[in-house]
Amino acid sequence: MKEKFELEFLLKTSLRVLDNMIGSPSGLSEWFADNVTVRDDMYSFEWDGAIEEARLLTRKMNSKMKFRWIEDEDNGDDFYFEMNIDIDPMTGIASLKIVDYGYPEDIESAKMLWEQQINDLKRIIGA
Repeated sequence: MKEKFELEFLLKTSLRVLDNMIGSPSGLSEWFADNVTVRDDMYSFEWDGAIEEARLLTRKMNSKMKFRWIEDEDNGDDFYFEMNIDIDPMTGIASLKIVDYGYPEDIESAKMLWEQQINDLKRIIGA
């Protein structure tokens, strides 16, 4: 059974830049996957020639992107991955919170993959 895990990253960037990076196929293609295409609510993520598809569940401008992998659709609403943006009103620093699910034996490697992807994001946006 998959288990939920959460990660949070602080990014020194504007809300507009961060929203574009998580909310558009071109932004996601810069750091999350090699290529991202969208048709209706279906996103295709390509890594090293392999394509994984996910359905967009929620899109809130300047706030959230929530997806469910097609392979998890038969499992009800239990499994998804989500990217949430929060801006600290005092410091102006953006927080990107990742919510994801993985099998217990895969969670550490999934966290490392997210950290690598977020490091790519930080490098691209200069955060």
